[in-house]
Amino acid sequence: MAGTFVVRTTPHYERQARTLARTHVEFIARQRDAVRTLSGDPHNRSRQHNILKLAGARQGEGQYRLRLRRFRFRYDIYDRDVVLQACSLRREDTYR
Repeated sequence: MAGTFVVRTTPHYERQARTLARTHVEFIARQRDAVRTLSGDPHNRSRQHNILKLAGARQGEGQYRLRLRRFRFRYDIYDRDVVLQACSLRREDTYR
């Protein structure tokens, strides 16, 4: 499935992104990378990206997860639209 996808966001995602951008300067660069990745290969057919289809998630909850360094982006795919549902930060001490 070659071509370009349109990346859209939800109000929930926008609120989370504003908060992360205020507290983490590198978030803006990771968000830009996420949009670039998702507009080209959201299904990860090339196997070049750290994308996982989540098993228990339903449409509208973020069925896919993209991991870029410390940041996680959850999204759904509707035909040629990629809708970012949520973004979060994985803390350094998560598994300690």
